[in-house]
Amino acid sequence: VQLQASGGGLVQSGGSLRLSCAASRSIFSPNYMGWYRQAPGKQRELVASIVTGDSTNYADSVKGRFTISRDNAKNTVYLQMNSLEPEDTAVYYCNVVTGIRGYWGQGTQVTVSS
Repeated sequence: VQLQASGGGLVQSGGSLRLSCAASRSIFSPNYMGWYRQAPGKQRELVASIVTGDSTNYADSVKGRFTISRDNAKNTVYLQMNSLEPEDTAVYYCNVVTGIRGYWGQGTQVTVSS
């Protein structure tokens, strides 16, 4: 497994979760790491991304609530999700790009109850 995502679960509205995505050592120095999500019946969308130099980008719907970060020593990207809303319910996927090659994690379910 080259990308291992974890941290999803069931949480009440207003709660928090922290997602993690660990890349295997064969994925060397990713220049792009991102989180996407896909809700039932909807297209996959970008949630947040972080690139070399730690510049970040967020979807408007999560700005101020979610924070993406990375630990280069652990080859891991995180997504801290606060003030969760039922609309955040989806399968969350991590995406990592190194050079010209991209990788997707297996997805982790996040369910927010009202």
